[in-house]
Amino acid sequence: MRLFYTSLFFISLPFIILRLIWRGFRAPAYWRRWSERFGSSPDLSNQTATIWIHAVSVGEVEACRPLVNALKLEFPNHQLLITTMTPTGSERVKLLFADSVAHCYLPYDLPFAIKRFLARTQPQFGIIMETEIWPNLLLTCEQKNIPLVLANARMSERSAKGYARLPGFTKTILQSLNLIAAQGQQDRKRFQELGANIQRIHAIGNLKYEISLPASLKEQAEAMRNMWDNNRPVWVAASTHEGEDEIILNASRQIRAKFPDLLLIIVPRHPERFDRVTALTQRAGFKTLRRSEHRPCSSAVQVLVVDTMGELPLFYAASDVAFVGGSLVPHGGHNLLEPAALGRAVITGPHYFNFNEITKQFLNADAAIEVTDTQSLADTVITLLENAQQRAQMGEAGLQLIANSQGASKRLVNLINHHIIRHAQ
Repeated sequence: MRLFYTSLFFISLPFIILRLIWRGFRAPAYWRRWSERFGSSPDLSNQTATIWIHAVSVGEVEACRPLVNALKLEFPNHQLLITTMTPTGSERVKLLFADSVAHCYLPYDLPFAIKRFLARTQPQFGIIMETEIWPNLLLTCEQKNIPLVLANARMSERSAKGYARLPGFTKTILQSLNLIAAQGQQDRKRFQELGANIQRIHAIGNLKYEISLPASLKEQAEAMRNMWDNNRPVWVAASTHEGEDEIILNASRQIRAKFPDLLLIIVPRHPERFDRVTALTQRAGFKTLRRSEHRPCSSAVQVLVVDTMGELPLFYAASDVAFVGGSLVPHGGHNLLEPAALGRAVITGPHYFNFNEITKQFLNADAAIEVTDTQSLADTVITLLENAQQRAQMGEAGLQLIANSQGASKRLVNLINHHIIRHAQ
């Protein structure tokens, strides 16, 4: 099965490269650093012992921040290497960690590229964030006696059904992992059912609950609101995907009937969609401003398109109500924790299967509201904008839930010491 998988990957390689080229027309960073995608990573072989963390993109990089801090305290003499797969993830690593960690792209899951990467980096052990299960990577690490941890691991019902179609291969891959730190008990159960070693699976909670935002963020947001007109109602639609923006704009049109001075902030998930979303808002008849124009957001502006990276927390802080995208279309949703950590009333669509446990916890705690379509989105935003007390209660419930759910990074470091460090001694 592994040979078939590898052969299929080699056959697909021209199409993968074509996709890189195509994505580069919208995000030129995809045209750079191709050698890293084939294993030419920084040579760390002469460095002190290396701990390698793989975080595929922005969300995973953010999630690994408390873990990185915990690892620095626990292993102060080790070099940390963080790999990503996307340019946006790469930029986030540089922004958050600067020169305190090494960084490169993780190579494609081709045996020669993986072997070159491991030879040049020589990690003592690796930590893979969430569910980036690459067969050649995992099995090659096992062959080279490089322990691997699957951290903040989640396994949705939908994903589990997919893996279950190849039971023998899936079991072999999962049993190559030395530790699976699952987000919740349901994730733990699904990994066990797929064949992972039950002695190596632990439900430790979600690293993303250990969110840390700059203390100055609310002050910056308040200054921004004062520039806009502090009495103006503001709602943000964050991390939107194809097919959601039309729903959001139609809902905003209905909300404006009740709040004529409303400001909608749209933050597309991917940079290649910035131009399309801007054009869509303009065609829909909204007076639109792009964040990159660096012009004042006057009272005449009806929609602000955030076409910059790394500023989403600021716009959550500057909003009254936050809708978290990827959930009105069957993408799987995004993380509710960032707006919740800022005390915001949070709204999600029905498709949140990638963040099922977190979202259900927020819904059950009345810290978030689920909507299904244009009408329910418009009605919910109107209700929340009319009711400051309800917004405050939702914000407080979210903050309390986050405070009660922290500690996963410390539990994970303890498990790494138990399953990996002690066994290596």
